[in-house]
Amino acid sequence: MSANVLVRVENLKKYFPITRGLLFQRQVGAVKAVDGITFDIYRGETLGLVGESGCGKTTAGRTILLLYRPTAGRVLFDGVDLTALKEKQLRPLRRRMQIIFQDPFASLNPRMTLARIISEPLRVHRLVSSRQEEMERVQELLRLVQLNPRFVNRYPHEFSGGQRQRICIARALASNPEFIVCDEPISALDVSIQAQIVNLLEDLQDQFGLTYLFIAHDLSMVRHICDRVAVMYLGKVVELAPKDELYDHPAHPYTQALLSAVPVPDPRVERTRRRIILEGDVPSPVNPPEGCRFRSRCPMAAGCPEEEPVWRDVGGGHWVACHRA
Repeated sequence: MSANVLVRVENLKKYFPITRGLLFQRQVGAVKAVDGITFDIYRGETLGLVGESGCGKTTAGRTILLLYRPTAGRVLFDGVDLTALKEKQLRPLRRRMQIIFQDPFASLNPRMTLARIISEPLRVHRLVSSRQEEMERVQELLRLVQLNPRFVNRYPHEFSGGQRQRICIARALASNPEFIVCDEPISALDVSIQAQIVNLLEDLQDQFGLTYLFIAHDLSMVRHICDRVAVMYLGKVVELAPKDELYDHPAHPYTQALLSAVPVPDPRVERTRRRIILEGDVPSPVNPPEGCRFRSRCPMAAGCPEEEPVWRDVGGGHWVACHRA
């Protein structure tokens, strides 16, 4: 494993069982939310993870952090296989990995003050030795996310959505992490606030050398903040490339369809663009298509073999899983 790789994901799978019966439950199937994904995340970079709702992005992020135990595969963090560790062994490593959740309204305890919310990681990981040191650290974190340190005794309901997300970022930073999963951190916010939060995340990354997995829907914002982009479809990563390479030369038909839906501010360019409209619905992750997951909606699938496409490098760190690419 290269010293420059902080997180390595190898054939990661997460299946949620489907059971029947009241007293004697038996498994009758499984939701294949994440079904064999592989990629590296380099130190100090931002890797974007994009795709339609329900494709497995959030599940992938939570499984990488071992918030969900994987069904199969491995997650290596700084060379350590997290999936082989028990919860007690994981705790020292959890300090180095954090998450910013999508909904700042649901991810904060309404009965706790800011001081209690932000200091909780400090207490859990025993990073402070006194009450005074704890309060000084909480105020320092509030300044980092551009909130008034005098707000420490206020409750979450007294803040706007953007301010609550700043509180969530402060809480994530409390344990001095190296890796943060940003699970759609701007999708629940007003457009006017989104840019402020993204700029804050970029400033913090420069200041502390953070590594991000940035899960999002907004492809324009992903191009702005990310170094590389991975595209997910129905539990699989179908394409991975540096952002400019992916946006300028998308190889997978699904990526091409996604990018064709991104609006362009120039009306002359917008009029000449060809919009790719996908037909049909996304198949169920309980019973996905055999071979290529995208074959039931792909405009180029005629004549494709029924085998699953091989994950291969087409040059310049551009990876794709497609028979036609």
